[in-house]
Amino acid sequence: MPTVTYVLPDGSNQTITTTPSTSVMQAALAHRVPGIIGECGGAATCGTCHVYLDESTESFLPPGEDEEAMLEWTASPRKDNSRLACQLKPAGDAQLVVRVPEEQQ
Repeated sequence: MPTVTYVLPDGSNQTITTTPSTSVMQAALAHRVPGIIGECGGAATCGTCHVYLDESTESFLPPGEDEEAMLEWTASPRKDNSRLACQLKPAGDAQLVVRVPEEQQ
């Protein structure tokens, strides 16, 4: 089972074990991770699940066109490792680390 560690802006973290079919956003919402809002429910149309993906963790395909567009409008600055958590579904025994930005809206 994959695990996702959410590093919060205050430096604390929350680690969740999830299933391969569950997105990083869905897991965060189910476990009330602060700072992940997911207003659009995972359709990549709001940008309120913006995270910074730790580059030492699992590789994902590059962002698609819709995700790229939404990353241009995030409240916190976009970085090279910015992703929408709704578009990240860890596989197998992946151990992801994502940093939650200071602001989502």
